[in-house]
Amino acid sequence: MSDALAELKTRLEQIQSLGAISSLLVWDQRTIMPPAGAANRGAHLALLQELGHEALIDPAVGRLIDELRPLEDSLDPDSDDASLIRLARREYDKAVRVPSELAGEMARAASDSAAIWLEAKMTSNFELFLPALERAIELRRRYIACFDPTDEPYDILLDDFEPETKSADVTRIFAEIKAELIPLIAELREREVDDSFLTGDFPIEPQIALGEEIVDLFGHRPGSWRIDPTEHPFASGTGIDDIRVTTHYYADSLESLFSTMHEYGHGLYQHQIRRDISHLPIGSSSSLGIHESQSRLWENLVGRGMPFWRFFYPRLQSIFPGQLGGVELDTFYAGINKVQPSLIRIRADEVTYGMHVILRFELEQDIVNGRVELSDLPRIWNERMFDYLGVEVPDDAHGVLQDVHWSAGLIGYFSTYLLGTVMSVQLWEKMLEDVPDLEDQIEHGEFGALRDWLGENVHASGRKYPPQETLRRAVGSTIDAKPYLAYLKRKYGVAVVA
Repeated sequence: MSDALAELKTRLEQIQSLGAISSLLVWDQRTIMPPAGAANRGAHLALLQELGHEALIDPAVGRLIDELRPLEDSLDPDSDDASLIRLARREYDKAVRVPSELAGEMARAASDSAAIWLEAKMTSNFELFLPALERAIELRRRYIACFDPTDEPYDILLDDFEPETKSADVTRIFAEIKAELIPLIAELREREVDDSFLTGDFPIEPQIALGEEIVDLFGHRPGSWRIDPTEHPFASGTGIDDIRVTTHYYADSLESLFSTMHEYGHGLYQHQIRRDISHLPIGSSSSLGIHESQSRLWENLVGRGMPFWRFFYPRLQSIFPGQLGGVELDTFYAGINKVQPSLIRIRADEVTYGMHVILRFELEQDIVNGRVELSDLPRIWNERMFDYLGVEVPDDAHGVLQDVHWSAGLIGYFSTYLLGTVMSVQLWEKMLEDVPDLEDQIEHGEFGALRDWLGENVHASGRKYPPQETLRRAVGSTIDAKPYLAYLKRKYGVAVVA
């Protein structure tokens, strides 16, 4: 039995390594690869995807998993080995339904469409992107067809990003949020808040230095992180000691600081997974929703919180005295938290952000179920942006083309952004219970207790448990929108009804 477990671990470690190499190639593609390299990169990624998929669905893996059933039953369900066998069975059972050729096709299409999406966005030309999108959706429908028929086909895609979560669960949570956000946005959008000082002359070189300073201040092991520019920020890397954060710099604003904080949260998750499991499938994130809870926590609960800026604002003023030297802290804090419906999701304030995600979640369900024509997406997008946020979309670049996800075939992903945002508040409130002086520590530039709590309660266990079990173990309950909604109302001075 121990030999079978050792062999299974060896095979899974090799598959994990192929995935890490793929991540490295994608990072390269989105940061420093010459644009003309897209065709070759697509072939490389397709090959790696096919090799990893074939290794996972090897009948020998299935036999090993079956052989290890008695051992799994005899182990503590919370043990690393029991969790690994359980996860391997789940991944094998899903993967064995999907032909390796299809897995490779999806990887190639995602890579090929990356350059097309970027050009389409730069030129605001949805028609240029439409064939690539049609290809991505066609491949996803072929993927769905590999599984048993279900009343909601979207569930199959959602499960890849948020395991054991159903569309009905997300719809219920989002309906609760939507009902509260629409009147909250209507109330807050009328408030006069001066944020004029956040637009102006912010040279990029000082922004780069500040981003690096903030990441170092938040904390990490020396020599294991880097920050690079990209069109659409993300975090990547090949392991716990290779964390690659990306951000997007704007010469007329400080948005890069908040996107860097956001991606720091993603990077820290991977950075603090236990070293002894980091080479195995359980040594990755529990889900993208849990992952997003980490990034949104650092971006919003820390990065848009007053305690952090009491500490760091003088430093920011010293770098940009012309723009911020005469701006009081309270004015700056109000400015960075201004609620104003806007076009771009990744630049949205805390309150309106949820409506951006809900719009995408609803659209994705319509796309998968054939309720909309892909050629009509710009019009439908623009109509819903006006209905939900009251904003007019001037062009496709600021509308349907703004996110990279659909170009990569990542259908089923978007809901995790708001699920993670909701869970970030639950985690934050539990941390404040366990570390009562946490905000005082942050005000003094000390982040060790925050990192340690997240490391112990979220990061260290990796993917041993499904996302809602990971959350329950951390905070004592599963996802609940009420703390999130109450947090927004408290922060923005709106009465909270018990």
